[in-house]
Amino acid sequence: MSISVTLVRPDSRDETVVEDGTTGLDVFGGDRTVVAMRVNGEVRDLARELAAGDAVEPVFISDPDGLYIVRHSAAHVAAQALQLLRADAKLGIGPPVTDGFYYDFQTEPLTPEDLKVLEKSMAKIVKERQRFVRRVVSEDAARDELAAEPFKLELIGLKGNSGDTEGASVEVGSGELTIYDNVRRDGSVAWKDLCRGPHVPHTGYLGNGFGLTRTSAAYWRGDQRNAQLQRLYGTAWASKDDLVAYRHRLEEAAKRDHRRLGTELDLFSFHDMIGSGLPLFHPKGGVIKREMEDYVRRRHIEEGFLYVGTPHIAKEDLFYTSGHLPYYAEGMFPPLLEDEVRDEQGNVVKKGQAYRLKAMNCPMHNLIFSSRGRSYRELPLRFFEFGTVYRDEKSGVVQGLTRVRSITQDDSHSYVTPEQAPDEVRHLLRFVLSLLTDFGMTDVALEVSTRDTDGKKKDKFIGSDEQWDAATAILQGIADESGLPVVADPGGAAYYGPKISIQAKDAIGRTWQMSTIQYDFNQPERFGLEYTASDGSRQQPVMIHSAKFGSIERFMGVLIEHYAGAFPAWLSPVQVVAVPVAEDFGPYLDEVAALLRARDIRVEVDHSDDRFGKKIRNAATQKVPFTLIAGGDDVAANAVSFRYRDGSQRNGVPVQEAVDMIAAWVASRRNDSPTAE
Repeated sequence: MSISVTLVRPDSRDETVVEDGTTGLDVFGGDRTVVAMRVNGEVRDLARELAAGDAVEPVFISDPDGLYIVRHSAAHVAAQALQLLRADAKLGIGPPVTDGFYYDFQTEPLTPEDLKVLEKSMAKIVKERQRFVRRVVSEDAARDELAAEPFKLELIGLKGNSGDTEGASVEVGSGELTIYDNVRRDGSVAWKDLCRGPHVPHTGYLGNGFGLTRTSAAYWRGDQRNAQLQRLYGTAWASKDDLVAYRHRLEEAAKRDHRRLGTELDLFSFHDMIGSGLPLFHPKGGVIKREMEDYVRRRHIEEGFLYVGTPHIAKEDLFYTSGHLPYYAEGMFPPLLEDEVRDEQGNVVKKGQAYRLKAMNCPMHNLIFSSRGRSYRELPLRFFEFGTVYRDEKSGVVQGLTRVRSITQDDSHSYVTPEQAPDEVRHLLRFVLSLLTDFGMTDVALEVSTRDTDGKKKDKFIGSDEQWDAATAILQGIADESGLPVVADPGGAAYYGPKISIQAKDAIGRTWQMSTIQYDFNQPERFGLEYTASDGSRQQPVMIHSAKFGSIERFMGVLIEHYAGAFPAWLSPVQVVAVPVAEDFGPYLDEVAALLRARDIRVEVDHSDDRFGKKIRNAATQKVPFTLIAGGDDVAANAVSFRYRDGSQRNGVPVQEAVDMIAAWVASRRNDSPTAE
């Protein structure tokens, strides 16, 4: 019997007649770049049969879904290899993650030598071209087959209630249970795993684009009360070339790691006596932070914002009014109890008042707005402050400056009429994009975050459908008209409204979430904010949140990695180092340094006892943009010689010309590095 299906290609949609029982492999099997198929919108294994009326689309290995499948399949191969090495190892969970995969096991700690053995074993499994064969099983059958795997049995018991905790959803969900067998060419089963799939048709599709990267300890399902497991990490790509390119990016990223550079360049540190996620900025890091603050303070004033200031703590009731309690409670530190009175026996005779470290500045800005009557003539009314907020980030996710617990936000809130909201969003987007350009982040895209629409997390969001639809339409329309790439982020909105996030790529192509613009129709209502309209009526404003740096700490961490510590001259902690060829020429360079300081240039003269060559290397290590050198010939000619970060030199430059050139370069705020070439 024949059936009709529709083959969907990027540039075509063709109705095709095929035999009943035809699989995706029959349709796409000759094309090894196709690893799965999308049937009526659902991603499935190629080995599954098609039905009459199906719309079938290929999933290519280079697609995001294709890479997800490749990495999930590689995780199974890694687990099979591990159990070949250690037969008593118990299987946990093995989901794909960004750029790779992991798999958890209950076993003894793994060594670097073990990883080499495992990679060789994986290569053999790949060479065998074992087929991934999907089977639907009942709960009882799954329990019988996996009786020796206690963690899998627990997942079966959680069926339909596993959520996404630590990747559990890749194994069981609300639908049917499935097991995937790895089947050899002779038909024997080499290995099996509880899994929802899909997978590549056979292990040979992995080619030589995979590798193991590291191991770590992990708790079962991410809960420290549970058993401690060993986590095996790996990566998998569409080709060997992609794998090589990825490893090169990792090497480059390691060189740019802001935590390492922060120590080498003496920018910041963390101390156990203070706590994780709470940075100490050293003088050189303080220069960068001050330059950022001075820049963004000036820009906000130029853009019509009014500078305000608010305290670091407030009564807990404020955050109930704003909605942060309970909607954002997990991100806030526990309450501080003040003014409690106890008698001599320790009994409470007067209850204390609960205070909270603020996690957001917006509730206090709302109180400033409501401190007196407001007229429509004042709108847009824009408040801005450098507000340090505190987030109770878990120790496992705190990372250098890019994920901290004390966050200095260049936080602003615009209060506008509903009619003014679209233009205010445009104004804020232009502001943000110009700021990123000024700091050298020019490869950007926009992400529009909306509320969850499938009902699973609907209670995370407040407000009516009409409010959400109107606000989302405004942000989506402005994002689309920007001409920038726009991606969707369903379910990623704040609880009080949708947002636009600006995603910027750094010098090695990594994407960072930077600034945000958030539309808020809820807090004005919760705080009873009003203005007098032109007809004398009392109306509720729309509130638009925006953070240009987002977090000064995070933005600095991104800049360190973007520039690999070699900051533009205007942002460099030390802009000029003057190095005398011999001690006798030090006073001459002191005079040159005085001329530079008079032009607000940050300059140091190296009077250390190091040899001349070592001083030059020190300046290079500190990534100083201008190194000035003076010897006998320079002094005689009232000149200096330049050495730049790229190693090029320019000799015999008259002092005044050198000073003017450096001052002009810094004032231009150029983001490239000076050179003699």
